[in-house]
Amino acid sequence: MIYLDYAATTPVHPRVLNAMLPYFAETFGNPSSVHRYGQQAEAAVDSARENVASVLNCRPDEIIFTSCGSESDNLALRGAAFAMRQKTGAKWILTSKAEHHAVSRTAEQLGKLYGFQVEWLELDEYGMVTPEAVEKAICGGTGLVSVMYANNEIGTINPIKAIAEVCHRQGVLFHTDAVQAAAYLPVDVQSLGVDLLSLGGHKFYGPKGVGALYVRKGTPLVPAQTGGGQEFGLRAGTQNVPYIVGFAEALRLTAEERGQRTAALKPLRDHIIGTLLEGIPDSRLSGHPESRLPNHASFAFKDVDGNLLLTLLDAAGFACSSGSACKTGNPEPSDVLSSLGLPREWALGSLRVTLGSSTTPAHIDAFLKVLPTLVEKVRAIHRR
Repeated sequence: MIYLDYAATTPVHPRVLNAMLPYFAETFGNPSSVHRYGQQAEAAVDSARENVASVLNCRPDEIIFTSCGSESDNLALRGAAFAMRQKTGAKWILTSKAEHHAVSRTAEQLGKLYGFQVEWLELDEYGMVTPEAVEKAICGGTGLVSVMYANNEIGTINPIKAIAEVCHRQGVLFHTDAVQAAAYLPVDVQSLGVDLLSLGGHKFYGPKGVGALYVRKGTPLVPAQTGGGQEFGLRAGTQNVPYIVGFAEALRLTAEERGQRTAALKPLRDHIIGTLLEGIPDSRLSGHPESRLPNHASFAFKDVDGNLLLTLLDAAGFACSSGSACKTGNPEPSDVLSSLGLPREWALGSLRVTLGSSTTPAHIDAFLKVLPTLVEKVRAIHRR
């Protein structure tokens, strides 16, 4: 099998695994315990927090460890929405239909069950949220804006710094879901200017089941999970020490190797895009042609059943996705592609190809040799 679905998840880096192993059986204490076992575990969490803060260019006490990127998104949206309503009376949340469901469905629930007003931001033809769209939508009652750094499904990179500036001129909190972006884009929160930023470890060669939320000092946030006083009172629950250690090491390696990883994968990505658009009739690139993740190629093929195409690719030895991993198996067009205005006969034929640490030119050549034939096979079935 050739794995081409790194946007869904990545393998754990060997150095990350080695960093984690001692904390499963040797240094196994509860960080909240007073004795030496607990102190050793607490020191590991503190060190991990400092390492993450170093990469994000922030204070250690601005890092909240969570169970995943989705939990980080939930804590950011729920916590900030409730806090801003309590503080200023603001009840409007601005986000887009192109967001990960951890953001868009959380916003929907806040609207349906908790009395907030949700406005969906306009997207351009590439699925990008522009600063102008945010400026147009912000009103006096807006408490929170959430726009992802880079789209997991179509790869488009949003102008986060410029959007943050628009929000802050209006006194509005700004959150970005950087779960997909962190593997290849800088996450210096001072440069980006964000108030809240979500991360998930398994997108950049860390373990599944651990994430983080950056919360700028002074940002009001209501805890979504209460209990003990862990994570500065914002996220109760015994810290997952080995996973937190692994998360920090994975993020450190990502920052250290970002340049070489990008340089290795971007030419392969461009080769895929150029070859497929030229070689497959009725094909189009989804997402921005230039402002996109360096490892990310996504397409829409007219009159193609995307899930059938994935099944045939799997049988041929290639693991890809039809968009967000969360959408696989869903016969309806994804929210992202629908929000771009693609008609159903195009939106159902989506394919996402994402590259990573083990991808070689030979893998790409093999993939490009097989895909056109499989697309035509699926279209022949559609025509029957």
